Amino acid sequence: MSDNMPETPKGVIAYLTVKDGTAALDFYAKAFGAALQYKKMTDDGKRLLHAALLMNGGVLMLSDDFPEHNGGVSMAPEADQPRGITLHMQVPDCDTAFDQAIAAGAAGIMPPADMFWGDRYARLRDPYGHVWSLAHALRK
Repeated sequence: MSDNMPETPKGVIAYLTVKDGTAALDFYAKAFGAALQYKKMTDDGKRLLHAALLMNGGVLMLSDDFPEHNGGVSMAPEADQPRGITLHMQVPDCDTAFDQAIAAGAAGIMPPADMFWGDRYARLRDPYGHVWSLAHALRK
């Protein structure tokens, strides 16, 4: 991990708001093999201001929730609240990735299954309320 802010990659990058950012960094490392690229804490060391993770060939950014900067409204989802976004990853083995995420603390929404569009596909919810889908192409 570098103390210097890395150059922001191009493309669409997910930026998650979570409750307990430090624990989220550990979860994403265990669940998805994320590698910490950058981390900046608040001056008191209690909240995560910004982090960048290298994950599955891309970058995921996240921070702790700061409701005091959003009119007192929390931007972090509750673990059981559905949201209108799913983060998707093509992985080498959907079953292995699903099992690894479950072992790290994710909750299964849909176990791996073969889909009509040609993928083995699964869905889960991480402990911070974010929904993920995992898939790999089925051999023809």
